[in-house]
Amino acid sequence: MTAFGAESTTDEVLEGIDLTGTNVVVTGASAGLGVETVRVAAAHGATVVGIARDTTKAEKALAEAGVDGDVQVLEADLASLASIRAFADAFFAAGHDRIDVLINNAGIIQVGPAAHMQLTDYDDAMNTHFWGPLYMTPAALPHMRRQGHGRIVNISSIGGRVSVPHMVPYSASKFALTGLSDGLRYELAHENIVVTTVSPGLMRTGSPLNASMKGRHPQEYAWFAISDSLPLATIDVERAARQVIAACRRGDAELVITVQAKIAILARTVAPELFAAAMTMINRLLPPPTGKEGDSTRLGRDSESAWAPSALTAPTYKAAEENNEL
Repeated sequence: MTAFGAESTTDEVLEGIDLTGTNVVVTGASAGLGVETVRVAAAHGATVVGIARDTTKAEKALAEAGVDGDVQVLEADLASLASIRAFADAFFAAGHDRIDVLINNAGIIQVGPAAHMQLTDYDDAMNTHFWGPLYMTPAALPHMRRQGHGRIVNISSIGGRVSVPHMVPYSASKFALTGLSDGLRYELAHENIVVTTVSPGLMRTGSPLNASMKGRHPQEYAWFAISDSLPLATIDVERAARQVIAACRRGDAELVITVQAKIAILARTVAPELFAAAMTMINRLLPPPTGKEGDSTRLGRDSESAWAPSALTAPTYKAAEENNEL
């Protein structure tokens, strides 16, 4: 194990940098992967600052998750450049003198046919998944450059490598984040600032309850919640967080979480026509668009039916309880 920014041997590179005493900033720290990432980073000895729009919710989630260590939560709206600048002022006013690691994790999920999605849905997805990281990165870069080192981890998605039907705003914005993240890695490497792109597959975070549904709301929520509960196709969020921190410490170019996600990316690359045909067939199995009522947005928790909650979605509801999604 090597100190941050020090010369590394081959064995040390395999293990990664030591996070002890570093300052780690994690966005989206109020639920799911964000909470677990804060916990794992703190367990490695880092001083962690979580960013959330609702600091009370985030502090409650971190306490309930048993997060132990030097952890603080600060408020910011990632869609607002002014808010992020205010966060930066608060960060240094709180006594933090540097940013060693920035983990852009905040995310939202919108589910439903593209026919029901409005431009505002794309705006919301882009504000969270693209503009948020784009605003946060320049806020951190001057300090990383002054230090002579830094790590940036961008949590994209399998949806940022393979577009998913009924999740087009989400996929489009995650593709944008993947492009931003990859490009920044190439351009910042000579400054000893390492950028890692993370593309998780399905994680059991409980997020379907707070996802936005359009179209035939109960049916859309049912397929999404069931997919999120499949034991062989999803990964526990704690395991995912450990992989994220390990990839950050090693400075990996990319981390794809779950075997299924890796297979999907490979299939899309090797056999694009066949993959497109398969995804088209999947789309036909999903609920079709409906009338004007399908343009309205409901949360997953407000779209329940006999299928969700049910035995098929029990893992999602258990994860929601554990990850502050209720």
